[in-house]
Amino acid sequence: MLLGMRSGAFGALCRAAVALAVVVFVHGAHAGAEDAEAIGPPLQALIDAASPGETVVVPAGVHYGGVTVDKPLELRGEPGAIIDAQGVGDVVRVSSPDVTLRNLTLRNSGYNLTEMNAGVHGEKGADRLHVEDCVMENVAFGIWLWFLEGPRAVNNRIHGNADVRSPDRGDGLRLYAVHHGRFEGNDIRVVRDGVYVDTSSNIEFLNNHFEDLRYGIHYMYSHDGRVVGNTSTGTRSGFALMMSNRLEIVGNRSTADLNYGILLNFVNSSVIADNEVSGVRGWAGGSGTEHGIALGGEGKALFVYNSVNNEIRGNVFADSEMGIHLTAGSENNAIHDNAFVRNKYQVKYVGRSGQDWSHEGRGNYWSDYLGWDLDGDGIGQVPYQPTDGIDRLLWMYPMAEVLLNSPAVLVLRWVQRAFPVLRPPGVHDSHPLMAPPRGLEVSL
Repeated sequence: MLLGMRSGAFGALCRAAVALAVVVFVHGAHAGAEDAEAIGPPLQALIDAASPGETVVVPAGVHYGGVTVDKPLELRGEPGAIIDAQGVGDVVRVSSPDVTLRNLTLRNSGYNLTEMNAGVHGEKGADRLHVEDCVMENVAFGIWLWFLEGPRAVNNRIHGNADVRSPDRGDGLRLYAVHHGRFEGNDIRVVRDGVYVDTSSNIEFLNNHFEDLRYGIHYMYSHDGRVVGNTSTGTRSGFALMMSNRLEIVGNRSTADLNYGILLNFVNSSVIADNEVSGVRGWAGGSGTEHGIALGGEGKALFVYNSVNNEIRGNVFADSEMGIHLTAGSENNAIHDNAFVRNKYQVKYVGRSGQDWSHEGRGNYWSDYLGWDLDGDGIGQVPYQPTDGIDRLLWMYPMAEVLLNSPAVLVLRWVQRAFPVLRPPGVHDSHPLMAPPRGLEVSL
């Protein structure tokens, strides 16, 4: 009995010793891994020791983040140079003008959106901040800039954390009170908005790619900007442009975005030209509003809301639930030389005044146009009229759709066709094009 008790106690003691050894080993291995990340002098010490205007070369390996650059410097990474904030604060914070960050991987910022944790946080006064050829991974905001002049971000890759809910992520590029900036060739995915620009002016977004986001580019109260050659796919809305004037939206592409390809909300005196929007199908379960705009439901290639004096030309709006929805006082817009192709509904217009969507004898191409061209000039002889009074009634009272094929509705539509004077004001194209405008790539 005594021997058995001693044997049992000895076994328990052995098991405890083994468990303790495992804990010590795991802790030691973890500590060793952390120690291994501290390569050479701390990065902050290298920055502090550098003179203004010098280049600080960041060696390959992992360096602790949370560094501050408070003088004009270039931080240039060797291949494999990583700055890791370990989930706390910003990876790099810049407070000086004329700072360049190049060839660095910046990862694991904190996720406090109130504190604006970012891969790169440019404070007021960090004018002409230049970020190029950097990779940002698992960051809240990619690049946060406010009260700056002349920043540049070129050829960076900014990816957020797919395990974080979209509303709880930061934006890839977040700009507030920024002027005369250029953002080109960046690849931005799995953040909230690819770009959120607010109260800024003279900003250029050129040839960037946006994917798996809420909005590709979200423009608010910012004027005289250029959005040229960008692509958006798999976002809720590709290009959401709001409360802004004198924008140039040219040569962009929205493919398989969910709610809107291009949205104009209180956008005035702007040019929307040579863009291609396709495959906007809407999404199930969408509800609520944002900035007064309904979310979810119909997929709209172009939505124009309370926007005036714009030129909308040379665009392709194709294979979507709706080609264009124009409403809420959107008048005096020149809409011509566009191609509306295979949309389930080409036009939705809920307004009281008639609108002619043609300009100087040229209208738009409509894939469902059934008119003819007797003189061979490429212009249809019969105006295109995509909607009638019944359509307007159904848009105002959707529950009336159950009567769509009733004899009464069919008679009303026949009366409107037979006696155009009874047709209420709406959209018509006086000079519809028989073929897509030259230069537009359209699969017919």
